[in-house]
Amino acid sequence: MDERVREHAAVLVDWSARVEAGDDVVVSVAEDAHELGVAVAEALGERGANVTTLYGSSELSRGYLKGVEAGTDGDVDTDDFDSDPAVDRAIFEAADAYLRIGGGRNTTATADVDRPTRQAYAKARQSVREARMDTDWVSTVHPTRSLAQQAGMAYEEYRNFVYDAVLRDWESLADEMAKMKDVLDGGNNVRIVTERDGAPDTDVQMSIAGRTAVNSAASVAYDSHNLPSGEVFTAPYDTEGEVFFDVPMTIDATRVRNVHLSFEGGEVVDFAAESGEEALADILDTDDGARRLGELGIGMNRGIDRFTDSILFDEKMGDTVHLAVGRAYDACLPEGESGNDSAVHVDMITDVSADSRLEVDGEVVQRNGTFRWEEGFEA
Repeated sequence: MDERVREHAAVLVDWSARVEAGDDVVVSVAEDAHELGVAVAEALGERGANVTTLYGSSELSRGYLKGVEAGTDGDVDTDDFDSDPAVDRAIFEAADAYLRIGGGRNTTATADVDRPTRQAYAKARQSVREARMDTDWVSTVHPTRSLAQQAGMAYEEYRNFVYDAVLRDWESLADEMAKMKDVLDGGNNVRIVTERDGAPDTDVQMSIAGRTAVNSAASVAYDSHNLPSGEVFTAPYDTEGEVFFDVPMTIDATRVRNVHLSFEGGEVVDFAAESGEEALADILDTDDGARRLGELGIGMNRGIDRFTDSILFDEKMGDTVHLAVGRAYDACLPEGESGNDSAVHVDMITDVSADSRLEVDGEVVQRNGTFRWEEGFEA
């Protein structure tokens, strides 16, 4: 076993999930992620945790959903699924922590499942998602050949990329990101502007007053649940303006490029995409909250140096900003306040490395990817 696999497991168990002796931990292991699953199980055993393992297979999910379609002659709605899946919910309600190890053989395994079927299934399993998110959950990936292929990289090249992103000095990065958190916590309004030749401009404003930014340093101790991480995010509202997302992404098993959203009164009133527009439309039509923002995130992990068509990595990349339509995270909300609610949370990314600026209350905090506390910043 590559020693970096064991290092990855140690970061996941110790830094990210903060597992302690006696904790009940559910571990979901994807296809082709067996090696990291084994290393994580060893680490959990050494720490005296109790382990329940699940097989997180997108191919199994496809088989089930295609079976439901066959059993209903393709006319699937939410009533065709158990609206209170007690067994799955009970697993997470009894767990202290949930570790999801992604990987898989085929990154588009469910591409031929009808979108209404996938949407109905997502809505029916909302209680399971809520129970899972009430644990100390962390999601990571094992570098697999399918993910390398999706990223357009050789397998060995992709493994090096993943470990450069994961095996960071997280404590130092947390200290740096705390500066951005302080700016957002003290701010009321955020404006993002990009003015590039040959691409639509972005000029969008949103309120963040009263919200709490999360220093997402890859640990539940920071209300952070992804490994790798390396972003600062909050829950905006009252969004107005136009935003262009120039980073390609896969949404609902569909390749989506060059998304343009128009906001009025806090919600999306118009949208377009160069490709994948139907998938985007389906996401926005999921429910009332799907047309409102649930997240503003600022990427700060410069160990991630290229786009890979994986939101786990791409949204954390330095010189990027992302906005997510759908659900807002409770960690960003004052106690007792409800944020945007939705069955979806879909991130879209814009490159801010050139011809761009990020303002908080009228003051430029980042210009062309450089923060005001970094060398080379131009006010």
